[in-house]
Amino acid sequence: MIVVTGATGNVGRALVRMLTEGRHAEGGHADGRVSVTAEGRVPVTAVARHITDADVPPGVRAVAADLAEPAGLRDAFDGAEALFLLVVGEDPRGILEVAKTAGIRRVVLLSSQGAATRPEAYGHPRLFEAAVRESGLDWTVLRSGGMAGNALAWAESIRTRREAAAPFGDVGLPFVDPDDVAAVAAAVLRDPDAHRGATYTLTGPAPTTPRERAAAIAAALGEPVRFTEQTPEEAHALMARFMPLPVVEGTLAILGAPTDDERRVSPDVAHVLGRAPGTFAAWAERNVAAFR
Repeated sequence: MIVVTGATGNVGRALVRMLTEGRHAEGGHADGRVSVTAEGRVPVTAVARHITDADVPPGVRAVAADLAEPAGLRDAFDGAEALFLLVVGEDPRGILEVAKTAGIRRVVLLSSQGAATRPEAYGHPRLFEAAVRESGLDWTVLRSGGMAGNALAWAESIRTRREAAAPFGDVGLPFVDPDDVAAVAAAVLRDPDAHRGATYTLTGPAPTTPRERAAAIAAALGEPVRFTEQTPEEAHALMARFMPLPVVEGTLAILGAPTDDERRVSPDVAHVLGRAPGTFAAWAERNVAAFR
């Protein structure tokens, strides 16, 4: 069994679907591979703070639990072999101790590229990475770059005014499709021997600017979308409503003055999946209903 935390989010929801719909040759427990049922479905427990059976595919066990309260995770982790873990809560070592007690032997952590490129701002992901590496469990770390799904923050303004606003309108970054992040996680969870001890950086196939991303959504809609460039101060005030200040400042630094590493397209999605990562335009086409 695999436990997927954050199972109602963009990555977690797609990961649950991929694990339950995909097929994988059966592997024995001795080599750490995940068993599958006769129908080719990997047994999955989907975990989120607010989740019901209606939120998951048939046959998936849904458990409402909070990573910020590790003691409450015991039921969710019971009987599992592997854990897909988000950077949530303040006690990663407590989470991992509960996991080990429950019999989990390996963990795939969804971290952030900023843990490597902006350690002063992304201390929280670094804390989780250190805890995973020191846990005694088999581990793989996935460092995601900016996700295409962040454009859903424009959904209301595009639906109502056909307008998208962002700072640094002409600075490009290789945003990654959340489905590609989920696909990499699924591949790692299915074949742990090939990815044990690896740290992968996940990006899209090419840098795109906010202006270009707004244009891609407009193309998917078949209607113009006006792009408005925010000042850094305007963006800071908006982001500070829901993000810690160090993360706001680190994120704005990435968006406005990315390092060479942050601009670079990583080969890791292609290495794991055997195909190129998806484009932002393809993500926009697939998610156009959110902007109509």
